[in-house]
Formats: sequence, structure tokens, C-alpha cells
Amino acid sequence: MKDLSNLKALVGHEVGVSDWITVDQESINAHAANTEDDLWIHTDPERAAAETPFNGSIAQGFLVLSHLTNMARSISLPLEDVNYQLNYGFDRVRMVQPVPVDSRIRGRFELNRVEPKGHHGLLVHLDVSIEIEGDDIAPAVVAEWVAYLRIND
Repeated sequence: MKDLSNLKALVGHEVGVSDWITVDQESINAHAANTEDDLWIHTDPERAAAETPFNGSIAQGFLVLSHLTNMARSISLPLEDVNYQLNYGFDRVRMVQPVPVDSRIRGRFELNRVEPKGHHGLLVHLDVSIEIEGDDIAPAVVAEWVAYLRIND
């Protein structure tokens, strides 16, 4: 396998912070339609405002998590020897707190570890947090996200 010391040198370091993304009612409703996760706390802003402490609807946890794909474009890793990348899944995901409608969220990525996978691949483990703008108490989501990198021969 090629020398990947540049990649391994980044273990323990932040490798990206995404731009802010607004989670509006339209995106919540579209996610509800696509996934059938149409619980009233997501799709009925008036009822959610009246019956919850959130002052309106909240985004589905999987909608928030799904934004990681876009947020990951901010990651800066030395990938010149990589043929392709695949989402390998999550070793851990926690939805720590709800994301109220019209909140802005962003992803923060730290390289946790790199390990060989087969003869020509690597598993890259990223510690991810999805922050809510203006909320310093806790992130919305924390996760360990794993990507498979196929290394050129």
C-alpha cells in the first residue's frame, strides 16, 4: 500500500468545518414525505408550538444526520492517491438535542483514526458533531462516521 503518512499525520486534528445550512419547514416536510416520518412534532408547527417547549416544529433526527453528506465537502484530507470513497456507515450516532425549525446547523469533523481494509483500502474514522448556531450547550448530533477509501495501485 502507498505511503499514507500525510493522512495519518492528521489523526487527532480537525479536518473540516462546513458552511451553515438552514433547516426550514419546507425541508422538514419534504423529508417527512420521503421517509413517512410525518409525526406532528415535525409537520404541524402550530401544534408543536402549543404542546412542546420548542416554540414550533423540530427537524427529524435523520434529516439532520443526512446533511452530513453535504457538510463533508468541507473536509480537507490528502486524497491524491485515492481512487474512490464510499460511505461505510457509523460506529456511533447520538442525537443529543432537537433542531428547531429555521435553525442553522453545521458539521465539524476531526480525524479519529485510519486503518487498513483489505489489500487496497483504508477505513477513515471521523468524529463528527453537528452544531446549532447560537447554541453552545450541546451539539445536535455526535457521531463516529466511517468512510472506505480505495487506494490507487
